Amino acid sequence: MTPVFKPITTLTVLATLAFPLIAGAAGFADCPQFFVNQQPPAFKGAKLRALCFSHFAVLHNGQTRTPVFSAERLTASEIEQAKHVEREDRFFADHRLPENERAELEDYQGSGYDRGHMAPSHDQPDETAMAQSFSLANMVPQNSHNNRGPWSAFEATTRKYAALAAGPIYVISGPVFGPNPQRLNNRVAIPSQLFKLVYDPSANKAWAYWIDNTNAAQIAPPISYSELTKRIGVRLLPRGVRPGYADVEATH
Repeated sequence: MTPVFKPITTLTVLATLAFPLIAGAAGFADCPQFFVNQQPPAFKGAKLRALCFSHFAVLHNGQTRTPVFSAERLTASEIEQAKHVEREDRFFADHRLPENERAELEDYQGSGYDRGHMAPSHDQPDETAMAQSFSLANMVPQNSHNNRGPWSAFEATTRKYAALAAGPIYVISGPVFGPNPQRLNNRVAIPSQLFKLVYDPSANKAWAYWIDNTNAAQIAPPISYSELTKRIGVRLLPRGVRPGYADVEATH
């Protein structure tokens, strides 16, 4: 499939033309490095599209108009580089996706929800990667208290861990939806919960942050990988990977 590009802004061109759309959950052939043992999670469903960015990957769901997940491989050196990248909040619709499957800027306008990053902008080690992280394909409608409070703390703790880890770590973040989710503008589904899985191959340890997408959401201790698997019904790590639990706290 050859996507039709619509160069609305320079940023849109930057974040799309170099990274072509790949159809299907098995389509991460151009960016396998973001997954443990180069094996993406196996999700099934209609309108799933794999998107490769320079420093993260997204499996996008055209039915919810959100990511199924965003995947990252973080190293200590990249986390150090990211500290020196100036953030520019320039959100954009990702024109690699079909028009009827992607979120648009106007979907979020006046909604009261933040455009919540799954792969955080503060993880990105250069300006190109940072700009790409503002693709709406990497966003979910997120309660502002959640996004700027507990979720931000989870992101910061993950970066702190990556900066001290013996080798690269892998992070998979995504939304969880109820059976009939509410939608922004009758289009973009609002998740009921969010998760962030962190796996350290050097220690064979993993943990997951899990939080309700509400104003009342509070920081809670992480859960184990096996518990996360039970809750979402999908293995995010390759079948042969059986990590132990790392008791890592997230604090402000």
